[in-house]
Amino acid sequence: MLLLSIFNSIDPILKETQVKKILQTNATSEKYGLVLTKKDVREIIEVRKRILNSCGRIDLDMEVTKKLIENFCTSAFIDQAEYVAALHDLHEIFYYLKNETEDSISDDALIEVMKDFYENSCGGSMELLRAGGEEMAKDIRQRNQEEDMMKGGEC
Repeated sequence: MLLLSIFNSIDPILKETQVKKILQTNATSEKYGLVLTKKDVREIIEVRKRILNSCGRIDLDMEVTKKLIENFCTSAFIDQAEYVAALHDLHEIFYYLKNETEDSISDDALIEVMKDFYENSCGGSMELLRAGGEEMAKDIRQRNQEEDMMKGGEC
């Protein structure tokens, strides 16, 4: 209980630090016509928090958020009007796939695969990215199970 009280008292300070870190990504994204406001960033942080909660995950830093922004801000399929919504979708897809792939793919590799799917196979469609990601996750889980069976068979 005391630990929760301490964390809650630190939370506003932590959020402001997170906001500042994410706002720094504007230096890169503004070259592509995409800029986040403080209000946008606070919304992204709250939505990310809900997504993490619903996925049963903990992520203490904002590196994934920064990497999603830095990788996807270059997309011709994302414009300022849908930028924040796209980042919400990307967070949801990312953390869903982390769970579904049993964390067997690194954050950087997963973001790279997501970006490649989004730009090429999906033509900028989040729905197709979700579907393609689910297929990929299924393949990875199957491969992991096969590898586990092979290791289990060794004496």
